[in-house]
Amino acid sequence: MPGASPLQARVASALGGSADAQRALATLPARARRPAVVLAALHDLALAGHAPELAAAHAAGDADAAARAAVDTLLRMTDAVAALATRRRVRADETGRGAVLYPAVAEAARRVGATAVGLVAVGCGAGFDLLLDRVAIGYGNAPDLGDPSSPVRSSAAVVGDRPVPRRPLPRVVARVGVDADPVDVTDPDDARWLRACLPPDRPERAARLDAEIALAAAGPPLLLRGDPVELLRDAVARVPPDALPVVTTAWALSRLPPGGRLRLLHRLDEVAAGRPVAWVSAEGVGVAPAVPTLGDRRASGHSVVGLAVFDGSGLHVEAVGRCWSRGRTIAWLADP
Repeated sequence: MPGASPLQARVASALGGSADAQRALATLPARARRPAVVLAALHDLALAGHAPELAAAHAAGDADAAARAAVDTLLRMTDAVAALATRRRVRADETGRGAVLYPAVAEAARRVGATAVGLVAVGCGAGFDLLLDRVAIGYGNAPDLGDPSSPVRSSAAVVGDRPVPRRPLPRVVARVGVDADPVDVTDPDDARWLRACLPPDRPERAARLDAEIALAAAGPPLLLRGDPVELLRDAVARVPPDALPVVTTAWALSRLPPGGRLRLLHRLDEVAAGRPVAWVSAEGVGVAPAVPTLGDRRASGHSVVGLAVFDGSGLHVEAVGRCWSRGRTIAWLADP
């Protein structure tokens, strides 16, 4: 699969094959024993300078040396691994979503006639989905949308009969993220954890993440911590009254139970009682309530890009696209 890490696979195999490592892992709380979070915790210790042999093996791309050093680090620093793995959760790579979200947000603004938008990202993580207008976005060889001079680039291959609209976003006047545990990229520990969640033998992904961290840190969005559904009213209220609030969910709703997803839909309807509100979603088939599935199977492996507008006269919702591999490929479906 894209982004698979032979080095991390070798490290995981070594941890699983070491009786001493297994005994150490057995002392961790159950939720902290998941392989992905243990690997990220070990990587974090290496990045922080606490496991120099592991860091050297990562830098050399030496999987066998990394496996030996990882076992040694776990045995020497079991408490530190436990503390990280208990406190932190593995963060999905949030970079590269702009090519999917940008045209849908621009389409929402067009339908409402908005000349300014406020972005509200639910399940925002580090808030990278709030940087749409500050990223260079392309569907070919050159950036078509966003900021062509940006150090961060997002691109997607286009399939199907319809081109992705090259409609620019109106002015972005607010950037608000809501998350139960948002990541503050201006905090060195939080930024390092984001890096630790990437494979150490994928330097191109680390370089892209570093560029996106720098871009976000240069103009940090407002991040609200707590239940995203409960915070939604406050988040939308942070958008100036003359701008369209556009709420985005990008592979975030799967972390909510079905009842929580319906709560989000109802809350969107409530906050739109006094002003139009748009919702752009990129979620697995059938995950976003009310968004048409187009007859696709839930286990199809792709996602549906949804656009809903709440304008006081009811809910107007449409599937405007399909995408694959978290935005690497997109098929646009909406009429021009």
